[in-house]
Amino acid sequence: MGITTITAARILKGQLENQTGEETVMTMDTFPNVGLAKTYSVDFQIADSAATATAYLCGVKTNLNTIGVNAAARNGVCKTQKGNEVTSILKWAKDAGKSVGIVTTTRVQHATPATSYAHSASRKWYSDADMPAAAKRDGCTDISSQLLTNTDVDVIIGGGRKYMTPRGTKDPEYPRDYTSRGKRRDGRNLIDEWRSMKAGKVAHYVWNTTDFKAVDPEQTDYLMALFEPGDLHFEAERDPNMDPSIVETTEKAIRILQKNPKGFFLLVEGGRIDQAHHAGRASMALHETVAFDYAIAKGLELTEEHETLTVVMADHSHPFTFNGYPFRGQSILGKSPLWASDMLPYTTLMYGNGPGHKTTNGARPDIRNVNTKDKDYVQLAAVPTQSATHSGEDVAVLARGPMAHLFQGVNEQNYVAHAMAYAACVGADLRHCQGHAEAPAVQSAVANGAGAAGG
Repeated sequence: MGITTITAARILKGQLENQTGEETVMTMDTFPNVGLAKTYSVDFQIADSAATATAYLCGVKTNLNTIGVNAAARNGVCKTQKGNEVTSILKWAKDAGKSVGIVTTTRVQHATPATSYAHSASRKWYSDADMPAAAKRDGCTDISSQLLTNTDVDVIIGGGRKYMTPRGTKDPEYPRDYTSRGKRRDGRNLIDEWRSMKAGKVAHYVWNTTDFKAVDPEQTDYLMALFEPGDLHFEAERDPNMDPSIVETTEKAIRILQKNPKGFFLLVEGGRIDQAHHAGRASMALHETVAFDYAIAKGLELTEEHETLTVVMADHSHPFTFNGYPFRGQSILGKSPLWASDMLPYTTLMYGNGPGHKTTNGARPDIRNVNTKDKDYVQLAAVPTQSATHSGEDVAVLARGPMAHLFQGVNEQNYVAHAMAYAACVGADLRHCQGHAEAPAVQSAVANGAGAAGG
């Protein structure tokens, strides 16, 4: 969710409300404190969601593809993980007596949510079936199992149920789909184990909208909601009878967590913004961003600004451009009125690389009769890649609430975790908190490629 994505989503949000769009004010636009974060990792100029999430959640820059570990850990090498684990602000908040939660539109084992609770030399070790034999032999454990053992997370909402059940277990929603069946080779059913661990508490596991809506936040201690075998559907393709919106999941999480008088930390990730960008589908990415903005609005509605710090940011950006000279009010998903020097039109939204690179006999495709507003349209790209990469420019950090001024200026991305911890009086150094009657809750919103919001 780079700045280009925010700008384009702002215009789309207005145009969906029958306005010209440019003058629209998104909820995230109203945050009074704005800064920039530098997103490079220890080993790459342009990072992935694992390294960036470790930075802004754990306060430590690390290597590509690793989560919850410092840079002494090497990608995919289990032996280097031991002794190099780093904890996240979610754990710091839990240790301080706060309630904690995760809401994502991806699988809950994906890089951003996983970094809040797991330590792994590979972001891809979703279940034990995804781990090489050497990693298991050397004592590493998969991300799904760490969801149960590392930190007592009160609210877990997203997708990824196939990584929680034994190999071949039929999915309750897609029983005939073999790709949706359980993946685990160790025979463990982590959903059943989670239920057993919460004995004596009011704990609910749900996988569809009906059961989700039946959960009473006032009477619920723990909630695990896994709505898909993998990632959730894009907002534009979501079946509301089966999967709730990110607005609904954010609301449920806050209502459960805010009962704790000591406050809460919530990470809300609009993770499918990133995945749409990887596919070169600008329409999908922007609709996901608009939905994410509505979730931010819901979070602000349910909390008090004087006691809740809300941070909205991206983990990284994408090679996504907004170009040409479109007229005021022209569809953000349309074409530039000025054609290129090859006498062919082009869209105002394009990618530097991605699956949208198409040439025939050295010529670009003629899109005069192509509906570029279609949700499945793949934007033109300058360089052919199977999936659009990330990009390396700084990302915006927007904040409001107690200590929001800490997020102004240009900072290293790992500074964000320490600033949130300082504001919430959690973590290792609490000297500044002595004599404070109560510390604020923290809401952190992340939209990335891997994703975002927290409280």
